[in-house]
Amino acid sequence: MINLKNKIFLAGLCLLCLTAATAQEIVIDRIAAVVGNNYILQSDLETQYQQMLSAQEPVSEKTRCKIMEELLYQKLLLAQAQKDSLDVTEGQLEQELDRRMKYYLQQFGSEEKFVAFYGKSVEDYKLELKDDVRDLLLEQQMQGKITGDISVTPNEVKEYFKAIPEDSIPFINAEIEVGQIVKKPVVSTAAKKEAKEKIEGIRQRIIKGETNISSMAALYSMDPGSANKGGLYEHIQRGQFVPEWDAWAFKLKPMEVSEVFETVYGYFIIQLIARRGEEVDARSLLIAPAVDAQDMITAKLSLDTIYTRLVADTITFSDMAARYSDDEDSKNSGGLIINPYSGSTRFQMDEIGQLDQSIAFAIDKLKIGEYTKPMPMTTNDGKQAYRILYLKKRTLPHRANLVDDYQSIQAATLSKKQQEATKVWIKKKSADTYVHLSDDYKDCIFNNKWIN
Repeated sequence: MINLKNKIFLAGLCLLCLTAATAQEIVIDRIAAVVGNNYILQSDLETQYQQMLSAQEPVSEKTRCKIMEELLYQKLLLAQAQKDSLDVTEGQLEQELDRRMKYYLQQFGSEEKFVAFYGKSVEDYKLELKDDVRDLLLEQQMQGKITGDISVTPNEVKEYFKAIPEDSIPFINAEIEVGQIVKKPVVSTAAKKEAKEKIEGIRQRIIKGETNISSMAALYSMDPGSANKGGLYEHIQRGQFVPEWDAWAFKLKPMEVSEVFETVYGYFIIQLIARRGEEVDARSLLIAPAVDAQDMITAKLSLDTIYTRLVADTITFSDMAARYSDDEDSKNSGGLIINPYSGSTRFQMDEIGQLDQSIAFAIDKLKIGEYTKPMPMTTNDGKQAYRILYLKKRTLPHRANLVDDYQSIQAATLSKKQQEATKVWIKKKSADTYVHLSDDYKDCIFNNKWIN
């Protein structure tokens, strides 16, 4: 079964992958299957099939049956989520829709090209996706209830690996583990003062009625998430943003403008548009203090000292990362960078290149256990910083073994255990859920029994 965390990312991607010829085909749609109160259209299946063709994945006469079984599983998850009264908040839904649209717009290169291709605005397209994305999020919640608490012991991992026939032990590509210590420049008092005075001046103009926050945000806000929307954030749940933002958003009256307040990102003002319990719509304007050359030099000098201590072997890299790194994600894993594709600390070289090409270049000549000198970087929020990179491990292509590949074998063991639990769940839930297949799918050989 496809992991629904990946499914949420991939579900709309096929729309971008279909060829023009496929898009022009006229298909008479029909209901191919029903699960509970939810149905599967033939077009749902054909869209996934065409996406596989576009991606040049192998297909056979059994492919449509495999796709149908995956769709049956998703609809069974949805049916059970509805029975259990699971819920998706508007904030969660809007966040997922925004993430999708950001990805789609990156693929097209601009909003104008997107609109020209689809013949509709981004907001109209989001509206069309809304119900499907809500269903996908419900399916993900339900899958989490089935497999989220499953774990494996070291003994289970060993037994799983022992059971693999010797000639079936997988071949592992070359992999690396990379650590980093990041040092962000400390912003000067003068830069903070300048930023605060600038946003206070903007606030005073808004308060006096000379302008409005929407126009000022479009012109001056340094918040990439809202500046192009006049600072507008909609359906924001308490806890989604930094505490200072929440504190103001949930105490303002509609159309009231906050005082200037400071966060880790800089100085904000916000205007409440509407509040619905623990959810708000608001306009937000951010001015971040400028970082000057001296701030960057100071950050580099700090890392120079750390580099000297690392090379002299007076302290371990993981200890240094935990104490001094400004990157919260990696400092909690001993400085090791987490692979977003697998959740482990291991990367294949093409994966590290996709994540950050500068890392791939920097570690290419390193030997295991060596460090780079402090080098400039751009953080995930677009700010300049310095970092030291550390090559902890590099493996050559090899047959998997428990010493070098424990994480991968552990993940495979966990996946097998989750699949077994899912199979048991499908057997139980399909027995008391209405499932109907159209005649042309009744001869499919499925892995699970769907019709009782």
